[in-house]
Amino acid sequence: MFSNSSPTSQPSDTVAAVDLGSNSFHMIVARVTDGDFQVVDKLREMVRLGAGLDENKNLTSEAEARALDCLERFGQRVRSLPPGSVRAVGTNTLRQVRDSEHFLRAAEKALGHPIEIIAGREEARLVYLGVAHGLAAGDERRLVVDIGGGSTELIVGDSFTPRHRESLHMGCVSMSRWHFDDGKISQETMRAAELRGALEIRPVKNEYRGAGWELTIGSSGTIKAIRDVVCESGWSDPRDGITYSGLKKLRNALIDAGHIDNLDLPGLSTERRPVFPGGVAVLRSVFKALKIEKMQVSDRALREGLIYEMLGRIHHEDVRENTVRALCRRYDVDMEHAGRVETTARMLFAQVVGEWNLTAGFYSSMLAWAARLHECGLTVSHSQFQKHGAYLVANSDLAGFSRQEQSVLAALIRGHRRKFPLDVFKELPGDIRQCAMRLCTVLRLSVLLHRPRSSMIQVTALLSADGNDLELGFPEGWLETHTLTHMELEQESKRLKAAGFKLKFK
Repeated sequence: MFSNSSPTSQPSDTVAAVDLGSNSFHMIVARVTDGDFQVVDKLREMVRLGAGLDENKNLTSEAEARALDCLERFGQRVRSLPPGSVRAVGTNTLRQVRDSEHFLRAAEKALGHPIEIIAGREEARLVYLGVAHGLAAGDERRLVVDIGGGSTELIVGDSFTPRHRESLHMGCVSMSRWHFDDGKISQETMRAAELRGALEIRPVKNEYRGAGWELTIGSSGTIKAIRDVVCESGWSDPRDGITYSGLKKLRNALIDAGHIDNLDLPGLSTERRPVFPGGVAVLRSVFKALKIEKMQVSDRALREGLIYEMLGRIHHEDVRENTVRALCRRYDVDMEHAGRVETTARMLFAQVVGEWNLTAGFYSSMLAWAARLHECGLTVSHSQFQKHGAYLVANSDLAGFSRQEQSVLAALIRGHRRKFPLDVFKELPGDIRQCAMRLCTVLRLSVLLHRPRSSMIQVTALLSADGNDLELGFPEGWLETHTLTHMELEQESKRLKAAGFKLKFK
């Protein structure tokens, strides 16, 4: 459930990105060449995962079977690739699934690689990254619209930097289920669908209208299908992409057809028909709300953004580092003290990483970020600041972090002092729970050793581990001259014992 890619990952000649969308699953396999990539294989299957989400937010057995069968086929192509060379993400439907951990375990087994669930705004950032890299260099500000099965992403940015990101809770699958589930298309159902779309976009309408974009670009299968239909029908000039007038003519053609089964439009595939009216209603809502006249269409989207993100991490350009730095500035973190804690945490971690069989790159990065951010809650209050910090991290928009990574980071911050919060760690996925708890013990010891907050104190300690049994060794006489630290270690030993750890020190 966690990507093994990290700033320390070794470059791979072949990388792959998998997008577990609400309508379709996509995978691209690419060969890395001189900091860029060349796509060597593309796979796409319409899984309709979103249509298999019942009223209790559980996946039906049929939808789960379709998804796992698809991932098994994808896995045949990428299972042999090394860890860190495949990035797989779940989007809107998997964000909603009640017991996503159960499905993810089976999905990861089928694919042969970790799968992350990303937040809506993180999805928007990655979509923009993929689209922006496919555009000619220019200074113009762009609006990018991506319609998925269960969500629609709106992004305004310039060059490779997104300035506004939003994920709306409507997509071609969900809109079709809400208003065209019986297959009928009428003036009334189309008007109701467009009204629903207008209400969804209303809270951000003024922000996006005032964002100053000059070029509008659409991505995703829905928008490409609409482009194909309006252009092949002669309703839009291919040089303009999708026009407002062409989209209106398409709307009227859908109403004239009267039913999904009667749709016979040039460029529209049979498998796309059931969700096509919902997709048209969503795009019409966006066009009308943001006063769009025409929209170019990009062949790039989320999966290409994932590849570029992986290339950045391989070449030590991890956006997560920028995110953590920004949080430290926002919450006025004492970086000198945080740096000392991080140095000691890295030192202790290096001594036990082999015994604990942890992935050095990923867990080392998580530990370092937690060390830098462990005091961010002080911006709220000193009382229970570990809880405040965990809340800030868990509920902030953290570019580059998956939802699972964000949960681990928040748990580490929550657990860095006072009583060990077993209940917090029990909420983490079972396959990484113990690893996260062990990582937290390293952070706790590092924070404890630097409690005097003095740059004059040099911490030299040896940490060994045998499962959850820890032994911390100091130079001869060190504990005798640091009596407060000695006393705090005795208290820490009791706290860790309640969490299933045994700490000795000498």
